[in-house]
Amino acid sequence: MIEVRGLSKRFGRTQVLTDINAVFQKGKVNQVIGKSGSGKSVLCKCIVGLFEPEEGEVLYDGRSFHNLELEQKRQVRQEIGMLFQSSALFDSLTVLENVLFPLRMFGTMDEAGMLDRAHLCLKRVNIEGKDRLFPSEISGGMQKRVGIARAIAMNPRYLFVDEPNSGLDPQTSILIDNLIDELTAEYDMTTIMITHDMNSVMEAGDNILFIHEGRAWWKGSREELLRSDNKELNDFIFASGLMRKVKDAMKR
Repeated sequence: MIEVRGLSKRFGRTQVLTDINAVFQKGKVNQVIGKSGSGKSVLCKCIVGLFEPEEGEVLYDGRSFHNLELEQKRQVRQEIGMLFQSSALFDSLTVLENVLFPLRMFGTMDEAGMLDRAHLCLKRVNIEGKDRLFPSEISGGMQKRVGIARAIAMNPRYLFVDEPNSGLDPQTSILIDNLIDELTAEYDMTTIMITHDMNSVMEAGDNILFIHEGRAWWKGSREELLRSDNKELNDFIFASGLMRKVKDAMKR
């Protein structure tokens, strides 16, 4: 579990986050949604320690991250897996080498053990026989799956996912959502996903936090989201018109 208490962040005179309180539950896909510029990414960077908040704290299973010693922070970071929006694979490394990268940087296994673990992770995301290919030689969906394999290589307790469906077609997006959902339950991870994709929210959102103008504006489940009368939330989720039709259908 990750808990955020009274977190505020500003850059110069610009207040980006104000008094954020949230609990991200273990074994669930916790989603952070909101408009561009609402503060979602800044919140995520504060949680993982890339930004230092002016106020508040972040607790990893009761450990107050920003109050930890440097070595203790390093230990927490080794328990974190990350899937970036662009997959962020190393172009000069093969598929297998990309998954091996965190194991070689931070792991304690011998080479044979690392290879076994990398192959296991690739198999788990349904990528086999592509070890020697480079990222440019595989599809965008495959790149995302390789990114997921790399993110789980160190058997993390916490997984951060940034816009996993960016640039993917709807069918592949559903496959990625389902995979993240399955792995979260299988590894019993605390997963935090930043997303604009309402289809993704309805597929994988167990616990949703809506950020509006730097504040925690609304919290709830996907079922509660469809029944909410929160104006700002409805303006966001019904912007495309599709979700409005879903909500209207539920009232009939």
